Amino acid sequence: MQFTKFVLTLQRTLDALNTKISSSAIAPSQIDNTPAANTNQTSTPAPEVFSSPEVTAQSATTSSETIQPGQFVQPAFGKKAEVELLSVKRIKDPETGNRDVVNVQMRIRRLAADRVSPAELIGVSNTTARNPETSETYKPISFDRSTGSVSLFSLRPNASADAYVWLRIPQDVNTLDIFVPDTAAFKNVPISN
Repeated sequence: MQFTKFVLTLQRTLDALNTKISSSAIAPSQIDNTPAANTNQTSTPAPEVFSSPEVTAQSATTSSETIQPGQFVQPAFGKKAEVELLSVKRIKDPETGNRDVVNVQMRIRRLAADRVSPAELIGVSNTTARNPETSETYKPISFDRSTGSVSLFSLRPNASADAYVWLRIPQDVNTLDIFVPDTAAFKNVPISN
């Protein structure tokens, strides 16, 4: 029980850090837009024309790599549950400093109102991935770098639990097929930086 609380606390901390990093990356472009808008009001449109396309291009690049809500959802244990990928982000390995780690965050939702066995666990720590171009497979870093397992039996109907696993993925791989145990495969999932 304490381990689960620790993992959930760690997950919240990671989510908060990711949010801070995302918002700090967005803040400079917002600052660039504000002077351009003021410049436009003083009838000097040239700076606005040059700064707006750059911001649009950055936004388009970022959004194409980011998973949208509901984009990657697959059934688990038949139709007793569903797994949704929340994010698949490349992060720096805290031990080596290399960017060859991908943090896969997911939400597991129990759909079945009854007939769920205590043995029906989704082993998040056993998640694997495959390069769709080369069929090379990738495994989790370690059990300590994942939520472990999520019990459908312990979830109420329509309740969900968030989980994560770290996979070691070479830096030149940008798309994955992801295999969560007892869940249909997620195909061609983009890795965001």
